[in-house]
Amino acid sequence: MSSHSARLRAKIEMALPAFHGRTRRLWSSPDLKALYPEYLIMMHTLIRATVPLMETAIDQAGRLPADDPVAAGLRAYLTKHIREEQGHDDWLRQDLAALGRDPDEPLRAIPMTSVADLVGSQYYWVRHYHPVCLLGHVAVLEGYPPDPRLVDHIVDLTGFPRSAMRTLIRHAALDVRHRDELVAAIDSLPLTATHTVAMGVSALHTVQGMAAVIDDLLARTPVEVSHG
Repeated sequence: MSSHSARLRAKIEMALPAFHGRTRRLWSSPDLKALYPEYLIMMHTLIRATVPLMETAIDQAGRLPADDPVAAGLRAYLTKHIREEQGHDDWLRQDLAALGRDPDEPLRAIPMTSVADLVGSQYYWVRHYHPVCLLGHVAVLEGYPPDPRLVDHIVDLTGFPRSAMRTLIRHAALDVRHRDELVAAIDSLPLTATHTVAMGVSALHTVQGMAAVIDDLLARTPVEVSHG
């Protein structure tokens, strides 16, 4: 019988081809030089919600009944993972600064509705259903590290310095460990069938949500994104 993490990954991978089609369009776009800074801004609006979202999940796990089978293990995993995620939003601001852009720009930009939809759904499930749903979200965002060759591709296509891609470079290495830690955490929890279904729903929604985010980014014209 396959593990909980393997079954979750199998569900995710059924939905990934459509998302990967979007990312291929992004990274091969002739407008990538204009789009890449906007990608960094978008990622900041997404990543800066990571730690607060996990803090909410920890709080909600602490409110679950004493006999909840996964609350303690979930809190332990998220408490450790929060420490590893802190400051990642600042990496994106540093990348923007390396491009000569204002690093405070993401703080002023109105987040895209697709980002709000993606993050907001997790808050709903965490607060109004069960915080175990968040593991499905994390499994998508950290389960597929960036290809290390992507940075060279972006440099070749845009002429941007590698110093503007520290977030991608670091996540290409870090997410391998984070993925393995998540797999171990999921497989250590006494998950019920309902828990596994909920994680799967959350994960598939995250894949669809990330596809919508990339669609929104690609839909913006070069005129709209060329301002610096």
